[in-house]
Amino acid sequence: MSGRQKLLLVTLAVLLVASFALAVGVGGGERGRAGEPSGVVGRLSGLAGGSSTVDPATVRAGCDRTADVLSFVGGCELRVADPGGLRTLVLRSGRAFTVTAPAPRDADLTVRADAEPDDDGEAVARIAVDDAAVVLLRCPGGVACTVTIAAT
Repeated sequence: MSGRQKLLLVTLAVLLVASFALAVGVGGGERGRAGEPSGVVGRLSGLAGGSSTVDPATVRAGCDRTADVLSFVGGCELRVADPGGLRTLVLRSGRAFTVTAPAPRDADLTVRADAEPDDDGEAVARIAVDDAAVVLLRCPGGVACTVTIAAT
């Protein structure tokens, strides 16, 4: 191996170690939340325009609804009108709940997610919607549940 090749190999190794150290250092060591993107991801999505949320007024509910608050025992069916592009349906509650919804785009897939309260006591589910969709909500144990359709 020539001296030039050795220098190139050492330079490449140093760049690789520096990139790894930078990636570990940027993390900040904080525990992430599923409902909130990390700082770097949030800034990048802001630059890219990000996706907006579903307007709560375009959501119809098969359960009691007062403003944007849904009240039900067991389950509730939501009908989301076509948002005209990829949007995020944000649902918040003070207790655990389960969401079942079709995957966006042309995927022939149903997605199920369990929203559990975080350290602040709030359970948040974010559902990607790009067409008219039926979203099912369930509260475990058949107890009374309130879920808010959030604008953000």
